[in-house]
Amino acid sequence: MASLIDKAKNFVAEKIADMPKPEASIEDVDIKGVGRDGVTYKAKVGVKNPYSHSIPICELSYTLKSAGRVILSGIMPDPGSLAGDATTMLEVPMKVPHSILVTLVRDIGVDWDIDYELDLGLTIDLPIVGNFTIPLNTKGEIKLPTLKDFF
Repeated sequence: MASLIDKAKNFVAEKIADMPKPEASIEDVDIKGVGRDGVTYKAKVGVKNPYSHSIPICELSYTLKSAGRVILSGIMPDPGSLAGDATTMLEVPMKVPHSILVTLVRDIGVDWDIDYELDLGLTIDLPIVGNFTIPLNTKGEIKLPTLKDFF
């Protein structure tokens, strides 16, 4: 009897492993706005849903690093759901206080940009499987505007 249960467990595990899963990619990271209390960055994340029905997103966690230091981390709870048989674009706003940006002055002063690394964890609720996290990572640089850009 125990061998029958083990066979059933192995069968289910194989079927779940071969099941298509949503895929995600970070499309863009840029400055959204500058205010008195800090700078708001935005990350655009494209998530492709292979299923014909919508899938709820549980949460989206993020960590923004620059010069090897964590400058911001947070969780965006319940950002919505993924449309069925489509690619859904998510916008992740990240607000960095000016006090933290002061620590990046050395990096900005050298080449007038901010080198960054962004780690995202997109947790979705798949039927039968349960919560499933898609890890994402990107590195790049954000060019800061100069006076020439305004005139």
